[in-house]
Amino acid sequence: MLHGLISQSYSWREVMPALGEQGFRCIAPDWIGHGSSSKPDKRKFTYDQASYLKALGDYIDALELDRFSLVVQGFLGVTGLLYAAQNPDKVEKLIILNTPLPPQADIPMKVKMMGWPMIGDVMTQDPLLVDRTLEGGGPYQVADDDLDVYRRPFLKSSDVGRSLMWTIRAMKVPQIVEQIDQGFANWSRPTLVAWGTSDPWLSADSAEAFAKGLSDGEYVELDQVGHYAQEDWAEKVSETIVPFLRKQEL
Repeated sequence: MLHGLISQSYSWREVMPALGEQGFRCIAPDWIGHGSSSKPDKRKFTYDQASYLKALGDYIDALELDRFSLVVQGFLGVTGLLYAAQNPDKVEKLIILNTPLPPQADIPMKVKMMGWPMIGDVMTQDPLLVDRTLEGGGPYQVADDDLDVYRRPFLKSSDVGRSLMWTIRAMKVPQIVEQIDQGFANWSRPTLVAWGTSDPWLSADSAEAFAKGLSDGEYVELDQVGHYAQEDWAEKVSETIVPFLRKQEL
């Protein structure tokens, strides 16, 4: 289960138990540079898509996962989609929650600014960017106790803000979306596109068209749910993905 930008694996905290109750083993890592993972200097880790893709592959290999279901969300979720396109034999089922999809998508300006020279240096050192972004992506306020968890890495070290800035600066979403379009041309794995329709940044129309263009794709709308679907309304996400995973097992 892969989280998006300015988020953490913590965002899956209420979805994982629902899957666990159905007998599914769940793994939700923090991306390099985010959450509780290491924040290497960009001279050692370049924070571009190729580096993240290799890191994800190495992580999966280290866990010796030969076959698994993959859940992706948010702008960092595109790395999971590229991995799936390159390793279809490893992915049993794919679930996509509010992730950039063809034909076009881009990082919203308020997030893109975090990668700008000078401005980004200041913005990404402000822990309140967590509040503004998580709540700006949907119709709900995030509980203060949960915001404290999301802010905590930014309060501990300036490395977190720099890692975020480097990640955003290196992320070329339009080009990545083109790669996804090409990579999924012959995709045949069961795929669920579950979309929070209150996402102000990514188009539901593109998500629906993407799902319908797959040989085994399913599209479900999550009403009153925003970009960070699992944070906004975990119950709706769980109630959507659990039947999908169980159905494919029958």
